[in-house]
Amino acid sequence: MTFVQKYLSWAAGALALLIALIFALPGGKVRGFDVAGFGNIPILEGGRVKPLDSVARNSLLVIHSRQGFRYEGRTIGPDEWILDVMFRPQVADQQPIFVIDDPDVIGLIGAQQKQNRNYFSFADLSSHLEEIQKQAQTAQPIAPQKRTRFQSAIVNLFDRVYLYYKLRNTLQLAGSPGLGWELQSISDPEASARHQDLMQLSQFRILPPLPGGSPDAWKNVGESLRAMAAGQGVHPALVPLARLNAAYVANDAASFNQALADMNGVVSTLKPGALSHATNEVVFNRAQPFFVGLSIYFVAFIVLCISWIWKPELLRPTAYSLLFAGAIVHTLGLAARIILQGRPPVTNLYSSAIFVGWGAVILGLIVERMYRKGFGTAVAAVAGFASLIVAQNLGTEGDTMEMMRAVLDSNFWLATHVVTITIGYSGTFLAGAIAIAYAIRKHIVSKVDVETDKALVDMAYGIICFALFFSFVGTVLGGIWADQSWGRFWGWDPKENGALLIVLWNAIILHARWAGYVRERGTMVMAIFGNIITACSWFGVNMLGVGLHSYGFMDQAFYALMGFGLSQLVFMAICYAPPRFWEQKPHHKA
Repeated sequence: MTFVQKYLSWAAGALALLIALIFALPGGKVRGFDVAGFGNIPILEGGRVKPLDSVARNSLLVIHSRQGFRYEGRTIGPDEWILDVMFRPQVADQQPIFVIDDPDVIGLIGAQQKQNRNYFSFADLSSHLEEIQKQAQTAQPIAPQKRTRFQSAIVNLFDRVYLYYKLRNTLQLAGSPGLGWELQSISDPEASARHQDLMQLSQFRILPPLPGGSPDAWKNVGESLRAMAAGQGVHPALVPLARLNAAYVANDAASFNQALADMNGVVSTLKPGALSHATNEVVFNRAQPFFVGLSIYFVAFIVLCISWIWKPELLRPTAYSLLFAGAIVHTLGLAARIILQGRPPVTNLYSSAIFVGWGAVILGLIVERMYRKGFGTAVAAVAGFASLIVAQNLGTEGDTMEMMRAVLDSNFWLATHVVTITIGYSGTFLAGAIAIAYAIRKHIVSKVDVETDKALVDMAYGIICFALFFSFVGTVLGGIWADQSWGRFWGWDPKENGALLIVLWNAIILHARWAGYVRERGTMVMAIFGNIITACSWFGVNMLGVGLHSYGFMDQAFYALMGFGLSQLVFMAICYAPPRFWEQKPHHKA
């Protein structure tokens, strides 16, 4: 490769990093309002301090499945949306953000099925809220895996509507004159009931702890108003918050921005460090490193595919540079999560998907550096892209940095057992991906290339050895953790069985190879089957309601898991089929 070609290939990677950096830049003001600054305000929700921006993004993802939407010819971002929900509900109620795809639920609200996605506003649903709640309450006692399609859909809709309703009544009761009016009407005979409603409906606590109190004693607006009515004084953040409310409703951007500055001053005084921590998380949210990473991986794979038919000497290293750039973005995102959460990289299913993809990409970079045939880049790009797509879908369930469950609240074991066994997942999946590439290649390449076939098998073999080591060590560490947590090293829990199956299957592949029971093709078929075993251990017992390691059923996950398993069986059949099965037989002259 010439110097110019090398320069161009790395320039492509640098350009990808530059684009990723642009994502992190702060947005401009909306109608003069410092909406982004409002999103920086730290609050307490779900047991952790986070910026309002995170609440807005996570809530909009849950309700709308996206972090923004088009309305009246422009894009509404999460921070502007939550401002409207809390301060101008009459505006937010008209915005079509509720996705309803189930035809029976659409019929329940008296609407017509649309050709594209069906979006409805809170105003559209308001006259049917009683019936939605009634149907949801009937379905909720039923185990998630036993619900009908309609029951699952109506419970999901009710949960989203209730989340919206709580946000709508967090800082002021919807339909009231506003928070400033509440402060002036503190002695009103009906004020106590309003304060109680605000306490019960509040989605988060926005008022920092007062001096001398517990550092975790954040309050919501209802609690602070009740304390004020009891003669305990006005919380110093209530006044600038009321001014924010009034200025936004009056469309007074200058007063809003000044009140925001005053609010930040109060927060900085009462809770030093909270504002800077929230700002860091907002930068992370805005950068969207994992979305940017999966986009770069996709481009890298496309460039590599083109290199197989045109200018391989230029495009193959370009694809590798793009993969490297994607890995940098992926790594920075992973590191940022570790710092923000104060935890090791794997704490839940979402973070495990990110880490599995990261491990596969790093291994792929190493493999490509060793063999330089493009296959390491291909499988790493596909593995990184696929795992981050899985993470994107898991991220629609809410806050991905939620507080740890009590049984998992151990940084030591999260950093040893969980990380080690997840590296084993990465290796097993990467070996399976290489085997799939081998299977596809056998049937599309016109000439037999013994050297390349052997290189692919060697790659898979080496990675299986790597995966076996980490899977075995991780499983043993998990047994030690279980002994400390539950008083037994092994209990035949489904998750423990899944971990053991991964170890045994990788060991079986190696022994079958060493003993001569399988050759190249057999090794690759077995490596593909390893994908099924690993997916069942990783997702099956976590999401399908089985055992101590089950953290919630998702019917979509069941169908996705079944589809993935079937696809791997198809690839196994393709890999097992001899190349001549697909070859066109020559025509013999009569």
